[in-house]
Amino acid sequence: MTDQPVHILMIDDDEDDFFLVNQLLQDISPGQYQLDWAPTYSKAVEQIDRKVHDIYLADYRLGPYTGIDILHHFQQLDYKAPVIMLTGKGDYSIDKEAMQAGASDYLVKGEISADLLERSIRYALDEARHLRIIEENEKKYFGVFEKAYDLIILADSDKNVIDANPSAIRSLQYSKEEMLGMNLRQLFFQEDQCKHFFDHINARADSSLRTEYNFVTKHGKKLDVMVSAVMLDEQEQIFLCVVQDITERKREELEKQQQQKFVVTGRIARVIAHEVRNPLTNILLAVSQFKGEPVSVEDSQVYVDIIERNCTRINQLITELLHSTRMIELNIRPHGINELTDKALALAQDRLQLNEISVRKEYLKQDVMIPADEDKVIIALLNIIINAVEAMTPGKGLLTLQTAKQRDKAVITISDNGPGIPEETKTRLFDPFFTNKPKGTGLGLTSTQNIIMNHKGTVHVESEMGAGSVFTIVLPLNGENQ
Repeated sequence: MTDQPVHILMIDDDEDDFFLVNQLLQDISPGQYQLDWAPTYSKAVEQIDRKVHDIYLADYRLGPYTGIDILHHFQQLDYKAPVIMLTGKGDYSIDKEAMQAGASDYLVKGEISADLLERSIRYALDEARHLRIIEENEKKYFGVFEKAYDLIILADSDKNVIDANPSAIRSLQYSKEEMLGMNLRQLFFQEDQCKHFFDHINARADSSLRTEYNFVTKHGKKLDVMVSAVMLDEQEQIFLCVVQDITERKREELEKQQQQKFVVTGRIARVIAHEVRNPLTNILLAVSQFKGEPVSVEDSQVYVDIIERNCTRINQLITELLHSTRMIELNIRPHGINELTDKALALAQDRLQLNEISVRKEYLKQDVMIPADEDKVIIALLNIIINAVEAMTPGKGLLTLQTAKQRDKAVITISDNGPGIPEETKTRLFDPFFTNKPKGTGLGLTSTQNIIMNHKGTVHVESEMGAGSVFTIVLPLNGENQ
């Protein structure tokens, strides 16, 4: 109970009963209950319409009316306050009728004690409060269901649709009646995706998943969707599916990827043009000499040498570019990531010693295996290690090598304490021929990225000016490690 008194309206045409009930309430706890009296049906209706009482005690007999009529009035008002029915004698039929009409409890006047009355009032108020909370939650969640932008679908244990929100009906272009007659299987664009969904939602212990699928509308339009499914009621086997329509987002991502391809293609074309133009200019100058005044044998040999040397240079540039970007054949064998990292580090030992670079290794205690082409992965790691060594100040550099396992992935992290990489440089770091080194080819990191991608892995860099750089290589584990 709260500090505020509980306001009770007693509806009874017998003033003695009102006096006795009031006395019982004062015996329970003086000041805790405030009892008002309505001796007739009309006065009771007038008080009920005001809705100022916390609970009502209604006598079953009220002249030409009954307590059931009082309960019906509550129903007409849609007023869900607790009502305890009082009667002069016990009668199962009256008890049943009163409870069916919405009464919270039923008490026989001659059997009412202070404890029994207090307990009945307390239970009725608690039940009313709980029902009110449930109703408020139902309204709140119904509002979410009705107004949600995402598609929400409820399905039974056989995956038959038992409810769908307006967004689902609108996006899938079915009527509500049509949706309620469907199975979730009919929403999938491909049978194998449907099988994947059913297998996973049934197999998982927590019966939940979040996966991207393709749905199909009533008129055959394909939708890209992200489905989050969870078992809402384990006993009843009710599934809740929240479906995000990501069709537009996927289209925008595809357009963005295509634009990026054009940007990268244009950038590579400009780089190749720049690298090829210089030797090509030398070739054209040599050819122009042949087309002009006759030249001596000695001069002819000089021009032929220029042409040959620059043709060779162009051929080397094209070959290096192809090697760094093409799909490569891999000699896959199981190898430990600690082992591969150590072998790459050993190849850089001379550079490390020459530049007095300290090395810190934080490896997994137990090495994990990855399917890898040993030579190729070592080259990829060595390119990153050499870049890190060259970025650090001799005598002050610290190279940190870490290995880790994250679910079904192996992670190799190579960190340095160099000056960091500017943001505009970081975005072009893996581009062919991009380099800040005076004698660099700009193909080392391009080759590294190509090798890692051919191993179905990823490589990315994080860097902060003045705080060094961190390269992270993520590669899939062997099946037995997963």
